[in-house]
Amino acid sequence: MDRSNGYEGVAAEFLAGRGGPHSAGVGTKAVRKWARALPRGAAVLDLGCGSGLPITAVLIEEGLNIYGVDAAPSFVEAFRRNFPGVPVACEAVEDSTFFGLQFDGVLAWGLIFLLSPAEQRRLIERVARILKPGGRLLMTSAAEALAWNDAMTGVESRSLGADEYRKLLRSHGMRVDSEFEDEGQNHYFDAVKGDPAKAL
Repeated sequence: MDRSNGYEGVAAEFLAGRGGPHSAGVGTKAVRKWARALPRGAAVLDLGCGSGLPITAVLIEEGLNIYGVDAAPSFVEAFRRNFPGVPVACEAVEDSTFFGLQFDGVLAWGLIFLLSPAEQRRLIERVARILKPGGRLLMTSAAEALAWNDAMTGVESRSLGADEYRKLLRSHGMRVDSEFEDEGQNHYFDAVKGDPAKAL
C-alpha cells in the first residue's frame, strides 16, 4: 500500500522540479518569517518534508533543530543526501511516532489536504499533543472548503475550509494568530498552543 498519497510514484519528476536544487522556492519567504519567530535552536518537526528542498533548508538556515517525516522512500533518501545528520523518518504522518518527542514548532507545508478529512482532524489533535506550551503550528490548506485532484498524482485532495480548521485548532488548545497567502497563493494558518478560551 502506498502511504505517500501517490508521491512515491512521481518522485523522480518531483525531485527534478519542486524538490530539486533549482526549485523556484515558493513558500520560502513565509516559512523563513515563521522560523524567525521561534527561538534559535528550537526543535521543529517538518511533516511531509520531502527532499528538504526548499522548505527544510530554510528552517536549518535559521538555526532550528529539525526532524523530518515523509512517507515516500525516494524523498527520504534524497533528504538524507541533502542533510546528512538531520533526523528523518520514513513514515506516513498518520502512523508516525514523531520521534517520541515534543516540539517548539511543527510545519505541515503542502500536506494536510492530502489526507482524508478524518485523518486531517486526527493529525491536528496529535500535533496539539506534541507541541510544547507556546509552540507554533504552521500549516497550509485552501481557505475554501473544496476538493480537487492533485496536479502531480491525480489523487484527490480536500480542504476542510478555514472555518473548520479554526474550530479544530481551537478545540485542541491552539489559537490562530494569523492567516495569509504567499506568492504561490498557498493559504497559511499560523497557530500557537495556548489558552483555547482566547482563541480567535
